[in-house]
Amino acid sequence: MSNVLINKVVKSYGRLEVVHGIDLDIAPQEFVVLVGPSGCGKSTTLRMIAGLEEITDGTISIDDRVVNRVAPKDRDVAMVFQNYALYPHLNVADNIAFGLRIRKESKEHIAESVKEVGEILGLTPYLDRRPANLSGGQRQRVAMGRAIVRRPKVFLFDEPLSNLDAKLRTQMRAEIKRLHKRLGATSVYVTHDQVEAMTLADRIVVMNGGIIEQIGTPMELFMNPANTFVAGFIGSPPMNQLRGNVHKTADGTKVKVHDVLFDLPGSLAVEEGQEVVVGVRPEHMALTASADSFEIPISLDLVEPLGSEALLHASIGEEPIIIKAETHGDIAHLSGVSKVYAPASLVKVFDAKTGLAINEQASS
Repeated sequence: MSNVLINKVVKSYGRLEVVHGIDLDIAPQEFVVLVGPSGCGKSTTLRMIAGLEEITDGTISIDDRVVNRVAPKDRDVAMVFQNYALYPHLNVADNIAFGLRIRKESKEHIAESVKEVGEILGLTPYLDRRPANLSGGQRQRVAMGRAIVRRPKVFLFDEPLSNLDAKLRTQMRAEIKRLHKRLGATSVYVTHDQVEAMTLADRIVVMNGGIIEQIGTPMELFMNPANTFVAGFIGSPPMNQLRGNVHKTADGTKVKVHDVLFDLPGSLAVEEGQEVVVGVRPEHMALTASADSFEIPISLDLVEPLGSEALLHASIGEEPIIIKAETHGDIAHLSGVSKVYAPASLVKVFDAKTGLAINEQASS
């Protein structure tokens, strides 16, 4: 499979610039997910890779060949769309085979390829059916089959699961992941759903306002977000973000959020009185103390049971906070919670003005 290199790519519509000089290097066989809110530029970027949108500035290379001026049909990429884009008058086999027939492949090769793809995607019993007689999940598999059968250099997915219900989305995520491993394909996947991004990606590219906020593995982004935007976008529920001010005391560096003091590493690059945002994941908060944790008094507003877990909606002063706790089969013991504990080692600190993460100073 091939690499994809995006170098200082800009996309403008007249005077409106929607993608602002982004850089991205996608390795062969890598599964990269572009994620972000509506209007962030992720689908536009995917369409520029496919050749469906012209590039205003910069270059896109596929397999080390600049494709800015290459027609979509000659880029050797295959795209799976959100709306499936199946031909309603053709059966499943003919929909899958359509691209091969356009290429004037032999009948024997087409029949063999359709059979193989049908077996891979579990579509063999449905090859004679038309799209109208298929479920949403089956239609999506047909759209994927039409892409797979071409054996392209790069697979492009444009929010392919958005039209499916929650159960089918979960099933299709697993199928796409298995398919990627089986084919060893280079894949670029666009979604606004951070759960899809976390479960599918080798690396996630978080976009916002036409720029790339952060690139990393799912766990890198989860544990070490580069800024408050990524911290609030990645994770379900997202990271709690509490505004406070730095206080340097004889006991070390602390941040005061209302009347609560958060312990921080003394080597953080912060100044006395600096306004910061303290980030704590709901999963990292506990109902019992540990060796490096500190106590946080809360006002509990609501317990939201989810089965084995529950979300505790609470507040510290006027700052809302969510805690994820185990139910152990019963939520009665959660209704009286008045304090929780956060491990200092997992607390993240961001500059309130820039939103950027504040890291520990390098030791001399």
